[in-house]
Amino acid sequence: MYFPPYDPPLLLQNGVAITIYTSLWGSLNWKKSTKLPEPPYQEQIFLGAQNVPIFGWVAIPKNAHSTIIGTYGITGDLENQWFLRLLGRKAYALGYAVVLFDWRAHGKTAGLSPTMTSDGLYEKEDFIRIAATAATMGCPRKFWFTGYSLGGQLALWATKAATALSPDLESIGISEDEIEGAAVICPNLDSRRSLSYLVSYPAGRYFEARITQSLKQLAWRIHDAHPGSLDPQAIKRANSIWDFDRELVIERLGFSSVEAYYEATSALPLLTSLSKPTLIIYAQDDPFFEPAIATELPAICTHNPKIDLLLTRHGGHVGYLSSKKCQSQAQDPDQWWAWNRILQWLECKRKDYQ
Repeated sequence: MYFPPYDPPLLLQNGVAITIYTSLWGSLNWKKSTKLPEPPYQEQIFLGAQNVPIFGWVAIPKNAHSTIIGTYGITGDLENQWFLRLLGRKAYALGYAVVLFDWRAHGKTAGLSPTMTSDGLYEKEDFIRIAATAATMGCPRKFWFTGYSLGGQLALWATKAATALSPDLESIGISEDEIEGAAVICPNLDSRRSLSYLVSYPAGRYFEARITQSLKQLAWRIHDAHPGSLDPQAIKRANSIWDFDRELVIERLGFSSVEAYYEATSALPLLTSLSKPTLIIYAQDDPFFEPAIATELPAICTHNPKIDLLLTRHGGHVGYLSSKKCQSQAQDPDQWWAWNRILQWLECKRKDYQ
């Protein structure tokens, strides 16, 4: 299908600049950027894999036709993840039921359980179990998974699991053909290579330090909410993303090293075997990820006709603010180019199966 090209404002044609600007400007102005109201969410506690409670929001419009299930990146919660909430407003207005959730060790889910993250190993089944419960609440049984950054990695894992777990889905309360596919923005595809790249240059080290600070705060909240669940000395030693996973994550999952954990959770090898329609939006100037990944993606995705890769020269990491000219050419209602492309793609796919 045809995607209108992406073009950022003149001063944001740099991956670092647009990443920082979008994060700061968006957090202050996202509500003003759209006339669409917040959906009438109701709170819901789902049971994910291993019966881990997962906190989420559910909104079902009248005559809903499909359901979008999504989550956010490496840190945050539903209250402050404005970029995800933008999707909720836009999708709900188009007739999609919307399910947004705090993934493992995040937001209110962290208050319900001390279970740590697994970067897709268990979150893949969380998505599917959330879909099954959402269906019993009245959400249409045409489910699309979405996310951005690390949340995009989780959504890709869930899409793969929809096929891999097919024999067991009936016991969960859903069928494979009810899971339509995925659409993701700037998904993390190779943690090992990208973390090594991130700490190799000044701006990357700044990003990494900010993320680490947020992860430590997350760990302390879990420690306080679930006394005895996390070793305070381990939290103090977690002074990088790599350290966080080494000190607090891998032993619980049975891995002997962070390298082995990242190899097992990498989403890049999944791409050739995805059998559901999948849209990947990815920027060549994403400052979070090893640049070589962007050069590898076209060849990988070419071998899988189920994947539509929208690889752009600019965009940064979950940036994608469009210039006024770009917005006009795309006939978009606002400057949120990436979400507009995802909804354009979903609407096209919906017409295909009508």
